[in-house]
Amino acid sequence: MADKKSSPIKETPKDETYAIVEASGKQFWLQSNRYYDLDRCQAEVDDVLTIDKVLLLNDGKDLKVGKPYVKDAKVEIKVLEHRRGPKIIVYKMRPKKKTRRKNGHRQELTRVLVQSISVGSKAKKTKTTTSKVESD
Repeated sequence: MADKKSSPIKETPKDETYAIVEASGKQFWLQSNRYYDLDRCQAEVDDVLTIDKVLLLNDGKDLKVGKPYVKDAKVEIKVLEHRRGPKIIVYKMRPKKKTRRKNGHRQELTRVLVQSISVGSKAKKTKTTTSKVESD
């Protein structure tokens, strides 16, 4: 008989820290040392911003859910660049009326890198920088 092979052990990521934050009217799942595209924010490249509107925070051991926000929790992000999203074509047509309208749209975005996720005095940092800190 053939030996039964056990299922492979799922490896959990070493950095399990993540946060769900509210930024620019949307909710984002953020992890340390990853970059994300948010709606355009009024900040210069290489500025470090702090997001205080943290809805949920998981530090690997404990899960904290806010009502509506987690107290003393913050996420520090660094602005990498300002860019534009992909072009979206909007085409409207009314049949039998000879009415056609074609529009295009490109969303203005800001690419950010998550530097640290912290609650209170504890912080999960990836690297330290000495730039000015601004609030959203």
